[in-house]
Amino acid sequence: MKTLFLNPPSYDDFDGGAGSRYQATREVWSFWYPTWLAYPAGMIPGARLLDAPPHNYTVEMTVNEAKNYDLVVIHTSTPSLRMDARTAEAIKAANPNAIIAMVGGHPTARPEETLKLSAAIDIAARKEFDYSMLEVAEGREWSTIGGISWQKNGTQHHNPDRPALTDEELDRLPFVTEVYEKNLDYLKYNSPYCQYPYVSMYTGRGCPARCTFCLWPQVTQGHRYRVRSPENVYEEVAAMRSKFPKMKELFFDDDTFTADPARARKIAQLLKPLGITWSTNSRANVDYETLKIMKDGGLRLFVVGYESGNAQILKNIKKGVGLERARRFTRDCRELGILIHGTFILGLPGETKETIAESMRFAQEMDCETIQVSLASPYPGTELFDYVTKNGFLAVDPLLDGDGYQKCTITYPGLSNDEIYGAVERFYRSFYFRPRYIFKSVRKMIKSPDERKRMLKEGMQFLSTMRQRRHQLGQHAAA
Repeated sequence: MKTLFLNPPSYDDFDGGAGSRYQATREVWSFWYPTWLAYPAGMIPGARLLDAPPHNYTVEMTVNEAKNYDLVVIHTSTPSLRMDARTAEAIKAANPNAIIAMVGGHPTARPEETLKLSAAIDIAARKEFDYSMLEVAEGREWSTIGGISWQKNGTQHHNPDRPALTDEELDRLPFVTEVYEKNLDYLKYNSPYCQYPYVSMYTGRGCPARCTFCLWPQVTQGHRYRVRSPENVYEEVAAMRSKFPKMKELFFDDDTFTADPARARKIAQLLKPLGITWSTNSRANVDYETLKIMKDGGLRLFVVGYESGNAQILKNIKKGVGLERARRFTRDCRELGILIHGTFILGLPGETKETIAESMRFAQEMDCETIQVSLASPYPGTELFDYVTKNGFLAVDPLLDGDGYQKCTITYPGLSNDEIYGAVERFYRSFYFRPRYIFKSVRKMIKSPDERKRMLKEGMQFLSTMRQRRHQLGQHAAA
């Protein structure tokens, strides 16, 4: 079938791509590559990948494009589901014969709800959908395709799951960077903690950690870290300079690239002769020798999920890395010159006004290059969702307001959702408005005109977003 893989248009500045962990309007301009869609797009001859948000496609432009295809595969998320369903309906109205499949975390966790949302949705693909979408495109009988739920004539059918891809099967998948080159403008993508322009890719799937809030390992990818061989990764990376000549940084977006230290070391050693700057996600528990080898191989920055500065909260969410281990890891990174983008989450089980203050102090102690402060989002299919619904802590629904901004949907005895929401800006201010951080930033801006331009632009975007958040909080209080 003539097939379109679509990351649909959404709210202004909405980062809801197939590579985004928190689908919401961002504090600063950022777009993640739609990597999960790129894999099957590379498996189907002639398939197109359309990433509407960064390429400024409106719904009308998207429908005019999509109506020419036999099969349209739409990546959706819990926050954007209803808007994406309306896009599906518009495509179906323009081409009633088009088959429309929804993929992503929400169709996996709630396939019945996804199909019931609209008659325009024919298929809800569950978990890893690479081969299930290939088999739909090949015209196979739907009842024989593993990993999909589907509806015909008002009746739903739910086929058995298909097994997760093995290490060997991951090595046989197409290189997503080849799909990017054909379908995307890499200059449209930005990450606040990566050097612009950047390109992201995966070297494996799944995560052995058991964090109760994390969507992908619990719902779509599983807890077994399945990996591509270091040689396979090297082959893809070695060809990237010619595809993306202005690329300044490569980002490995595996949930935890360092889960297999020996493999991480081998990849770093293979990449070293290429002279490519790269960054990746890591837990705060990597040994010094592995850190050193990765740094020598081109590593610039880690994205580290500290989550909280309170020891009990870390136990509550099954983080598996304590505060002291995180402190030692951070000291090691600082000694080696590895930068850290630290991520924190407010509203996790056990949160109080006191624990929020602890996290703010811990963030200042870690003194990362940059931080991200998110609101705990109870996605269906996660332990966090089960916990808040079972205990009556789910305050509001849905996860976003009408403009795509993330809402705080969790409330606890003694700590309201509005208080958690308001603490996000205080957290950011307590970190970024310190004299130490301001002095460090001014020094960087003096040294580099490019860095000065970037930091001033992102600072203005950040302050604008904080104003929008205060406005939203005021509206909620008035209501």
